[in-house]
Amino acid sequence: MANIRIFDTTLRDGEQSPGVSLNQSEKQAIARQLARLGVDIIEAGFPVASQGDFESVQAIAKAAASEDSRVVITGLARAHHGDIDRAAAALEVATNPRIHTFIATSPIHMEKKLQLTPDEVVERAVDAVQHARNYVDDVEFSAEDAGRSDIDFLARIFQAAIDAGATTVNVPDTVGYMTPWEYGALIEGLFERVPDLHNVAVSTHCHDDLGFAVANSMAGVRAGATQVECTINGIGERAGNASLEEIVMGLNVRKDVWGHDVAIDTRELYRTSRMVSSMTGMTVPPNKAIVGDNAFAHESGIHQDGVIKAIETYEIMSAESVGRDAGVLVMGKHSGRRAFRKTLDDLGYQNLEDEQIDGLFRQFKDLCDRKTTVTSEDIRALVDADSVRVPQTFKLLGVQFQSGTNVMPVATVRVETQDGVKQEAAQGDGPVDASYRAIERISGVPLKLESYEIRSVGHGKDALGEVSVRMRHDDDTVFARGLSTDVLEASAKAYVEALNKFAAGMGLGSKTSTDNGQAP
Repeated sequence: MANIRIFDTTLRDGEQSPGVSLNQSEKQAIARQLARLGVDIIEAGFPVASQGDFESVQAIAKAAASEDSRVVITGLARAHHGDIDRAAAALEVATNPRIHTFIATSPIHMEKKLQLTPDEVVERAVDAVQHARNYVDDVEFSAEDAGRSDIDFLARIFQAAIDAGATTVNVPDTVGYMTPWEYGALIEGLFERVPDLHNVAVSTHCHDDLGFAVANSMAGVRAGATQVECTINGIGERAGNASLEEIVMGLNVRKDVWGHDVAIDTRELYRTSRMVSSMTGMTVPPNKAIVGDNAFAHESGIHQDGVIKAIETYEIMSAESVGRDAGVLVMGKHSGRRAFRKTLDDLGYQNLEDEQIDGLFRQFKDLCDRKTTVTSEDIRALVDADSVRVPQTFKLLGVQFQSGTNVMPVATVRVETQDGVKQEAAQGDGPVDASYRAIERISGVPLKLESYEIRSVGHGKDALGEVSVRMRHDDDTVFARGLSTDVLEASAKAYVEALNKFAAGMGLGSKTSTDNGQAP
């Protein structure tokens, strides 16, 4: 029984999703969680893209290693010496560094984008791998758009890359074009043509443009691939990547079919999914496999009857196996700090500092005064929001609204600033707009709202509302969120959190990219 290595590219390919901008603190939090999850390789970024990406790769390497020293950290680099040099410099702090270099191999990419002959492409690939081996022993080579490449040419370039020192070769379906049987046949055909593939790791990297990313990846594993590249919640370029949680649970639940193990702690899957969703602002659809709100929900009377009699009648895996709760967590305003601490431990938050727990306990008590029942999802939301909290230059003390049919909405807001407590009132197109205008008067910092989204955390009319906003100030953007049982208050909290991120210098600016940098 072989171990399938899980290569997570949430922080590289996933972060390239339109509208996603993670600050360094959020990237570090996700990296630590990925290490706790047990992924084998974390692709931390594309170091040559910008100084921010370079520094993020360094920070991610340190953060991940603090949780699991065995995790491999890799940086992406085109087949150029400058890219590779930059990746090597960013990875100097990594305990287990890998350089991941790539070049396109399909006829359309070679002719239209690279404007190189096949011989020149092979020459560049070999040179890139050899140059990377001057820095590290672990080098991955990817043939971008392998799905539309000639198999004999792929065999030629993979053999050349292996001879040059590549320890992993990746076969990306970059544009999500292939079907599962085609992709499986491609991997099988490459093994037949390149016997040396048996001496290195063979990786899949499938995009979801036609909805086949997971199926193609699994077909690749069946054909002999030993590494799968994927992202949390399947986020990524265009329609996204293969979903890590679906790959892992597919291998886990149907081990009788695949015959492989993974080194993933599946109980951390849901927590990781929620963290990535809340930090990127990319909501998980309710019907999403494994981590969607409805994945373990039963509304049909027939299904309910079956589950009551024997849960395995309709559930092929337990909710607990992926870190979810089968029932409501009973916590309320009479619960003490010790019980709260035990609850955090049970949910997997064993490494929190006492000061952080004290702050979370105060937030929990405040929530108990607003809700009849506090669930584990509520507590997770509090912890995830607190894990990337920035210094509170501005603190929302209170917000009051006056609104209704044929009434001009007015918001009065009180905010604690470095100059003392300030209060302002403003009118707007609605209560949220009015509160944002009032906060802008207090801060004196004009922010442009680029996106606004509300989601429910948990169920019921007293469920927590999570408001996610993306704000721009000059050339900088930040993503922020607010939690409250009152969505208007949550909206104000999200705006204030954005102000605090700008004050802390966490604006990311426009994403910097280089030509062809989005591959594989």
